[in-house]
Amino acid sequence: MEIKYKVWIEKNGKVIFGKGRDDILKAIDEHYSLNAAAKKLEMSYRAAWGRLKASEERMGMRLVETSVKEKSMQLTPQARAIIDRFEKLERDVEKLLRAADQDFQKLIRHSGK
Repeated sequence: MEIKYKVWIEKNGKVIFGKGRDDILKAIDEHYSLNAAAKKLEMSYRAAWGRLKASEERMGMRLVETSVKEKSMQLTPQARAIIDRFEKLERDVEKLLRAADQDFQKLIRHSGK
């Protein structure tokens, strides 16, 4: 038995952040490029760009800054804060679910006797 879940954040019924966007931003941070990030995640540039732009529009803030001179991309301080808080939320939920899973395991074991 295992409890499953997915966490994402919506605004007006539309996704603004979740695991996929988290992965895109971390890959951009690692490679300084949306194109390289998309390749790493095995997704099209267009899909990665679309998700990034949708999140920026729905949040009303920039998540990445581009340097035309250096032809590179980097995360904004707001994007880093959102990543940190989202990943903390995921850890907190995982901890809660592990405890609940242990409770269910005990209940099921005891009821099977």
